[in-house]
Order: sequence, then structure tokens, then C-alpha cells
Amino acid sequence: MGKPVAMARTDDDSWDITEGVGQTALGVAMARADEATSECPLFTDPYAQLFLDAAAEHGWRHPPPYMVERIRSISAYAASRTKWFDEFFIAAGASGIEQAVILAAGLDARAWRLPWVDASVVYEIDQPGVIDFKTRTLADLGAKLPAERRTVAIDLRDDWPAALIEAGFDASKPTAWSAEGLLVYLPPEAQDRLFDNVAALSAPGSRIACEHMDFHSIPADWAEKLTERAQRIGSKINLAELFYTGDRNSAGDYLTEHGWRVDIRTTEQAFSANGFQVPQDELASFGGASGYLSAVLG
Repeated sequence: MGKPVAMARTDDDSWDITEGVGQTALGVAMARADEATSECPLFTDPYAQLFLDAAAEHGWRHPPPYMVERIRSISAYAASRTKWFDEFFIAAGASGIEQAVILAAGLDARAWRLPWVDASVVYEIDQPGVIDFKTRTLADLGAKLPAERRTVAIDLRDDWPAALIEAGFDASKPTAWSAEGLLVYLPPEAQDRLFDNVAALSAPGSRIACEHMDFHSIPADWAEKLTERAQRIGSKINLAELFYTGDRNSAGDYLTEHGWRVDIRTTEQAFSANGFQVPQDELASFGGASGYLSAVLG
């Protein structure tokens, strides 16, 4: 078996949808497409397969066997995660929040597929190449938006708050923020800065959702372990070089210390709520130290 492809991160790296971090969006789209066509899907997503088809038309070679096997291995996790973030935004709208910001929006078409309340404005922030691919693909298909969508094509390590405000964001209104599948792709200090920026732009009552990892309880070599497992099924991607590792604050601890009321649902709880069993694998839930976090400001 060959060595994983080196994809070491740098502070100024960028990517298109078919390379680097961008490939992970295609992988998750594969998982959503599989779930959406299952006998009893946890969510509705008619767009995931369309993104995969469009990527193939733009030169992406349809999924290699290792990626298919990888998606099968994380299907329950991907389905549970998608449903949890969907429900976060639906609940925020039901509480009267009409402004949403999806950080690192990737290829999830929530702006199109969720039942947004009237007058909702959805901001999507991601790399220019990702935003362009997503926008062109759905525009070409004539997809109709149930909410106003505004895009902010910028790297989250740059001055995205200024770009967001320039796009019309109103910091005086409560906002629903999401950071799905994002934090481990940011350097530790950039994660803290992201939360600081979110707080500075958030009116009382704003909400945020992200993944939870208790870094005091998971193995120090967690990224290497994930890479080894992926390599066993033929993956050529070195996750340990794709992620930023090292000491970082737990999102829950950091947000609590900065005035947010935090609630955590563990991976086990999320799986159980959707009729899944957590695999007997320490990496599936990191021994109960992983899950999903939602928090309210004030």
C-alpha cells in the first residue's frame, strides 16, 4: 500500500472543490446523496448528487474505491450530523431569528433545501473557488431559493467580518451561525479568533452550532489514527497533514468563558436519536469526547 498523499497545510493555502480541503466537501456530498436516496432518509437533499455530477464534468474522477468505502464507514455519522445542523437552523428560525451565517458552507445546499422563515437572509462564506462552483452549478439547474442568499467568497483566515458586513450583514440582529466540519481545518489560534469575531458580530440571543471535541480526553495522536484507518481502506489522503493539530481550546470551554450558554449532544446521543449504534471503535466517538455543540449568547 502506498504512502498517503502529502497535503501539508500552510497559512496561505487555498483550494478548489476537487483538491485539498475542497475534496472533503465532495466526500460529504457523497454521504448526503447516499442518505437522501435511502429508504427512510433523515433529511431531504436533492442537490448532493448534482454537485457530484457537476464535479465529474469539471474533471473530478468519479469516486475512487477508497472514497466509496470511506463514505460507507462514516454514513451514520454524516447523516446524523447533517440532520443535527438542519434542526439547529430550523429551531433558530422558529425562535424568530431571520439572519443566518454558514461558515465554510461547502457543498451543503441548506440555503435552498431548508424551510426558512419569511424574510430570512442566509450568508454563505467559503473559498472563492468553492462558492463559484456551488453557485454556478445550482444556477445552471435553475434551483429556486426559499430565502435570500448572499455569498462571501473569502478565506476564513482573512478579514471575513469586514467582507460579511460589506455584503449587508446586520450585527444588530440576532444571528444563527454554523461552523460544520470546520474547526480542525483551522490553526488553534484561528479557531479562537473565529469565535471572537462571531461574538463581536452577534447581538444578544444569537446562536452558534459546531462540532464538539474534548481535546483533554482524546488521544494526542488522533489525526494519525484517523489517517491509519483511512489508509487501511486504500485512502491516499493524509488527514494528519490536512488537519491542524496541537494544543487548542475546546469550543465548549472557550464559548462558556466568553458568555455563551453551551449545550452538548454527544455522538452516542446523536446516533441513538436516529436509530444508529456507534461502532465499537475508539475513533467513532473518541470514547464519548466528541459530538455536537450549540450555544446561545447572553
